[in-house]
Amino acid sequence: MTESRENRQHERTPLRTSIRITHESFGELLVDTRDISYGGVFLLTAERQMPPIGTIIEGQVQDDYAERPIVRMQIVRIESNGVGVMFID
Repeated sequence: MTESRENRQHERTPLRTSIRITHESFGELLVDTRDISYGGVFLLTAERQMPPIGTIIEGQVQDDYAERPIVRMQIVRIESNGVGVMFID
C-alpha cells in the first residue's frame, strides 16, 4: 500500500544521490535515492531483501563534497523497488 499525498507531512523533492546504508541484517549497501523531504527519503533498493517496517537503519550520503554525518532512519514503507525511511536523528 502506498501512502497518499494527503497523508504526507512534507513535500517530496526528486533527488538522485547515493547513500551507504547499514544494518546487521544486510551489512552495508550502496543505494540510490528517488526523492527526499524534510522528514525522510525513499531508497531504491531494487530486488534486495530489506528488514521489516519499524527497523532502524543507518545511512550516510556519499558525494564529492565532504564527509557527511551518519543518520539514523526508520523504515516506514516497503515497495517493490525500495523503501521509504523517516529520519529519526
